[in-house]
This record gives sequence, C-alpha cells and structure tokens, in this order.
Amino acid sequence: MALADTGFGAAPRQRLSGDDWAARALIVAYGVWLAIGLVLPLYALLSKSFEDADGNFIGFANYLQYFATPALASSLQNSLFVASFSTIVSLSLAFPFAYALTRSAMPGKQIFKAIALIPLLAPSLLPAISLRYLFGNQGPLNWMLAGNSIFGPIGIVMGEIFYTFPHALLIIVTALSTADTRLYEAAISLRASGSRVFFTVTLPGARYGIVSAAVVVFTQVITDFGIPKITGGHFNVLATDIYKQVAGQANFSMGAVVGVILLGPAIIGFAIDRIVQHRQTAMLTSRAVPFAPKPHRRFDALMFAYCSVVCFVILVILAVAVFASLIRYWPYNLELTLDHYDFDRVDERGWGAYTNSLKMALWTMLFGTILAFSGAYLVTKTTGFAVGRGLVHLLSMVPLSVPGLVLGLSYIFFFIEPENPLNGLYRTMAILVISTIVHFYTVSYLIAVTALKQMDEEFEAISSSLKVPFYRTLWRVTVPVCLPAILDISIYFFVNAMTTASAVVFLYATDTMPASVSILNQDETGAIASAAAMGVMIVLTSATVRLVHWFLVRNVLSRTQAWRLR
Repeated sequence: MALADTGFGAAPRQRLSGDDWAARALIVAYGVWLAIGLVLPLYALLSKSFEDADGNFIGFANYLQYFATPALASSLQNSLFVASFSTIVSLSLAFPFAYALTRSAMPGKQIFKAIALIPLLAPSLLPAISLRYLFGNQGPLNWMLAGNSIFGPIGIVMGEIFYTFPHALLIIVTALSTADTRLYEAAISLRASGSRVFFTVTLPGARYGIVSAAVVVFTQVITDFGIPKITGGHFNVLATDIYKQVAGQANFSMGAVVGVILLGPAIIGFAIDRIVQHRQTAMLTSRAVPFAPKPHRRFDALMFAYCSVVCFVILVILAVAVFASLIRYWPYNLELTLDHYDFDRVDERGWGAYTNSLKMALWTMLFGTILAFSGAYLVTKTTGFAVGRGLVHLLSMVPLSVPGLVLGLSYIFFFIEPENPLNGLYRTMAILVISTIVHFYTVSYLIAVTALKQMDEEFEAISSSLKVPFYRTLWRVTVPVCLPAILDISIYFFVNAMTTASAVVFLYATDTMPASVSILNQDETGAIASAAAMGVMIVLTSATVRLVHWFLVRNVLSRTQAWRLR
C-alpha cells in the first residue's frame, strides 16, 4: 500500500547515469539516517523491556510484573479513560466551531479561526498552569468544581481539551470544506428538513474527517506528558509512569515496558487513520459546485455567539498565564512586576534555557526542512530503485505513530551504550535537534510529498533529455515552485521545536536544557509564576515567527509565485 501511494514502479532496464547513481546513494543514506534516528533506538527500547537491571534476558517477566502491580496497571486504564473522554469533549466542541466557519455567513471568521489556533503556539504545560491558577485551592473559579480537585482527571481533561481543540478543528474544517452545493440543492428540492439534510448529507460527507480527528486527539492525549505532569496529582497515566520509572526510580527496564505499552495505542490509532484515509472517496469532483453559505440571521447569530464563547475561554486561559507572570503573588499581591521574567533568579540556567530552545528550534527548522524536502524529492521524483524508495517512504511514515516520550526514552537506551560510536551525541544539542526532527518528520515529509506530486514529471524528463544535472533542476525549478510548502514545513518544525517537552525531557544536559523542560523544573520547585512567564515567552516567540512567516507568504511569494496567477 505504501508503495502504491507514492507511485513507485520498476523502471525498465537501462544503463544508469551519474545522476541515477547519485540518487541511489542518497536514498541509501536516507535509509541509514532513518534507521539510526528511529529503527535502532526503538529496537533498543524493545530489547530493554525484556532485560533485568543487569542487562540479562528475562523474557516477559517485566510485563508480568507490570500488570501484577495494581498501581502500575491502573495507569493504562486511567490513560484510556482520560483519552476517550477528552476526545469526545474536544470533538463535540470543535465540530460546531468548524461548522460555523464553513457553513455560516457570520462575520469575523478569520479572527475566530486565528484565536482558536493560538493553543498551537503554546506548550501543553501552559494551559495546565493556567488551570491551576483558576481552579486551584486559591483559584477564583475553584467553586465550580463542587469540592473536587483540579489535580486529577478533571485537570487533565480540561488541559487536554484546550491543547487538542485546534488540531481537531483543522481536520474537521478541511472535511467540511469539501462540500458540493448540488447535494444540498437536491435535498432542498426534495423538501428535506434541515436536520435530515445534516444527518444524511453533512455528516456522511465529513465522517472520515471526524474519525481522523478522533484518532489524532486520542493519540495526542494518551501520549501527552506535560499536562498530566502538572495537573495529574496522584492520578497516574502511562506518560507520567514512564517519567517516574526512569527519572524518579532509575528503573529503566520497567520504563521500557511502559514505553512499549504506550506505543501500542499510538500504533493502533495510526493504523485506523491509514485505513480511514484509504477508504475515503473524493467529495469534490471536477463537476462539483463549491458550497457557499447563504446569510441566515438567526443561525449566523447562534454560530457567532458559540464561537465567541469558545474564543473567550481560550483567551482567558492564555490571559491568566500572562497575568500570573506579571504580578507578585497570586492571588494576594496583584502588584505588577517583571521579577518573574528574571529567570536567573529562580533557575541557574535562567535565560539560557530559553536561548537553548531558540537555538534548537532554528537548527531543527533548518535541517528538518532540508531533510524532509530532500527525502520527499528522492522518493517521488527519482526513478528506479523502487525497493529503496519504498523502504524510505515506509520509514518516513513510522514517526507519526511514535510518541515523543517513547522516542526520547529509546534514544537513552541506544545512545547511552559506550560501544555505540554515536555515544558522544548523548546530552548534546545535536541529539535534541535529531530527536525533534524525527518526532515531527512525518507531517513535514507528507507536506513535501503533496507539493512535489503536484508537479508534472515532464520537468525531470526534459531536464534529463537535455543532460541537465538533477541538482540544477531541483534548485532552479523544483524548489521555487514548492517554496510555499517549504516555508510551511519550516514554520511547522520551528513552532513544534519551541513547544515540545516529551521528546527531549530525557535527553538534555545542564547546559542544553530547553525552555519547555525548564517550565517543568520551575513548577516542581514551586516557582509557578516563573514557569508561566517562560511559557508566555514561548508563545510570544512562536507568534512572532508566525507573523514573519505570514509576511513572507504575503510579500515574498507574491513576487516569486506570480506565475501562479492568470
């Protein structure tokens, strides 16, 4: 199936040119890189789960011990419960919002969408901190919990809804956008009621998008580490169990067991999403008439009110974090101050952690963009060596199903071995960049594949017939045409590198600690306001880079992509 998706096929036998040999060498190099960055570390993780503390093979003894320990076994049940409930609520909130953006004529759609996507710019730790301020023991909204504590499943679910809402929204908006007006006109001509049209036309057309959104949200929740770490309290989940086993008890074998178990739901979710995508049929054909919503005063007002409430909640959660970082002591001393931004006062790494994150994000953006686009180019635009290209494509899809926490843990077992020639990378900035690139590689790779497959293969064929080296065609034709996708990939890598914590929480050293991990450490030491301030800095940085990206797309591409206009 993977081979069919990218159009691989065996080329007729012919004498290989220098470009062909170069392409094959690069494909092999990419295979080796993906093996080192993904396959071998995961193999090390799996092997460790069958060993005792001394490295002796003991079979399934660790797994039996895990399920025989009630406190550990309950973590799996807790994770499934929290992930399932968060998925239901997140989709229930995202679908009406997406419906309002695509099926109503309400004003301010772009503003509402921009606000709804703000959580993408923040680490998952930030909403968890805001919820502690709002619903904690001294929080002004503590009464709303009716005597229940924010530290437990309630806090985890609330934080995960904020964190996953924009992801679900983007997928459902895409699903609802591919609608054919003719279907609705036919339903109206048959005098179908509004509810009947919704359940017989709208929902069936968006069902694959809804399932994909559910899989994405479920996987993100069950693998997230930041929110359960801050608001989970004594309510254990798989992600926090891994951290406790490895960082707290140095029980690497049991940590590997939990990592393998956590890998299971992620792989199942990935498989379901692949099956759903393969079954999906085109909803917008060449004869289709794109749906254009007509004004309806009452419906538009209702959708406007709903979106206003959702965006208000998002802004309040973000504003609480900003406000808490600017006052002396919540909620007793509300005097404004910038002392909490003096990170050197509460952490010996201080501003160095923020600088590390900025460096890591920039290096990840640079090398990640080059690797993702180059890998996609080799897979889609070179000919011959179908087996190698198919293997690289398959390996490029695997990171999507590997949680960041599991990837980081597997890096420990692989790179920490003294006999490993790559042992020197452990706890360096390089390993943080590598793990982050691998963690977010699949989405970037698919963006590049989509852009490259929109280009006719005649570009490469003509260049080859004219004896033009492939790298010249790549630089002078392919890259300029795909520049919008390249910019999207770069911003995707940067923002995720700034906000990620799970993939790097086990890999940093004192001098390479990123800002997201610094938030965790500050929270553990009780410097919650400083942790909020660091989270605000990450949001501001991500938002600034987003604005720069928007400026490039709006101005630079208006000149370099003028050929796209009639």
